[in-house]
Amino acid sequence: MTIEMANADACPKVSLLVPIYNVERYLRECLQSAAAQTLTDIEVICINDGSTDGSRAIIEEFLADPRFRVIDKENSGYGGSMNQGLRACRGEYVGILESDDFLSEEGLETLYCLAKADDADVVKSDFYLYWSVPKEREERFGWVTAAKTGLVRPCDFTDVFYLKPSIWSALYKRSFLEENDICFLETPGASYQDAGFNFKVWAMAERAVLVDEAFLRYRQDNEASSVNSPGKVYCVCDEYAEMIRYLDSHSCDRAFLDPVLVKMRYDSYMWNYDRLSPELRQEFVWRMAEDFRREDEAGLTDYDLFESWKEADRKAIMDNPQLFHIRKMGAEGGGKLGTLRRCYQTGGVPLVMKIAREKLGLR
Repeated sequence: MTIEMANADACPKVSLLVPIYNVERYLRECLQSAAAQTLTDIEVICINDGSTDGSRAIIEEFLADPRFRVIDKENSGYGGSMNQGLRACRGEYVGILESDDFLSEEGLETLYCLAKADDADVVKSDFYLYWSVPKEREERFGWVTAAKTGLVRPCDFTDVFYLKPSIWSALYKRSFLEENDICFLETPGASYQDAGFNFKVWAMAERAVLVDEAFLRYRQDNEASSVNSPGKVYCVCDEYAEMIRYLDSHSCDRAFLDPVLVKMRYDSYMWNYDRLSPELRQEFVWRMAEDFRREDEAGLTDYDLFESWKEADRKAIMDNPQLFHIRKMGAEGGGKLGTLRRCYQTGGVPLVMKIAREKLGLR
């Protein structure tokens, strides 16, 4: 591994970590957006994870700018790259920019000023879903809205735990990350490694600022699906094992966080299940049932946190994983009617009526 450094004694306002692996098609636009930030007191750390395409040559184009640094390392995966970046950074705050995404020019400056104004552990903004083909378009994701903005304590505002772990539309106080041992799980070739980092941040943060603006374009053109990769079926399970390990080794409000983690696991497992190919789904549903039963037997589950249809599905999985899988596969392609049919099969008319009341806000 080699590291090229500039201004080794500098302490910039923001360190921007850019993990890079074979993304030459989008990398130049990404790094140009970092170079163009109106907040100029930054360092941009490019972590080249053993790229074999033209990515390293593109990085070289930016090294004339003394704010840019590069870490060249053998390929070890996202978690390893991010942890090397965290160890190398020197900024007051740390940001993450995925190498196929790009930032508005005012993004870092706006977030940094808001973080400083409230001495925030983390400042989190919304983001845009972005497509460049077949024609350029973008839409706000809605992670942050006008109804939930400003300074919050995450453990008093549980929504942050259940929303998409979009760790790259935020800034994190570096001292907060270091004091709380917040880093990534290093699993070669794994997925979901943003999930554990995201959970640790919200579990430990006391001061978080939510910003009803969007600065980052989260590219959808480059969505590489892993639905047919047997090696990635259980990566999500590894992340949740890491979250439990973290809680076990840190002083946390377990009475609050354990039930939250149960709800998070259900949502993540279902998202993983839905992305898998049919044969891998049939395999994974049994692991889902096993982990859900373990949580219930330990008294960790609070079904008041679950929407009715999620509670029903979770119990159906534990009761008969194979039957749940058959019904779920049979309902696919049927849209809302297919989902309604599966709910009827699971809980009959009472469950359907309960779900209808919740959808109408009558819960």
